[in-house]
Amino acid sequence: MPAYSHIYVRDAQRSMNLATTLSIRNTSPDRPLVLSTIDYYDSSGEYVRAYLDTPRTLKPLASTYVVVDTDDIRGGVGANFIVRWHAKQPVAPPVVETLMITGANTQGISFRSTARVLREERVPTDTSRHRSGADL
Repeated sequence: MPAYSHIYVRDAQRSMNLATTLSIRNTSPDRPLVLSTIDYYDSSGEYVRAYLDTPRTLKPLASTYVVVDTDDIRGGVGANFIVRWHAKQPVAPPVVETLMITGANTQGISFRSTARVLREERVPTDTSRHRSGADL
């Protein structure tokens, strides 16, 4: 999931810090899903921090978020979140987006990125149970 803790303005010498909100929405109207990992990486691909200590269940149509504060620029201009999730039964993938925003004086900037599936696993256990999940 692409994210940006700051962006360059005019040239590579001037930048603006951004607040980043990662939003994760369960799109299933009747099935929960479980978030197992929300990890944050910097522009070099180095691990910065985990935003989830234990798995978190998202009820049907529920959502959650994490925020990277404006002053936390460790991620850089090419930061990434890795979101791992799974479900006991097949479900539609969650909607995962980042929203970056800043305001300085009279200027405001905001934009969003959407997740891309990096890997998907479907593990059938028998005909009555099926588990699915993905890395975003």
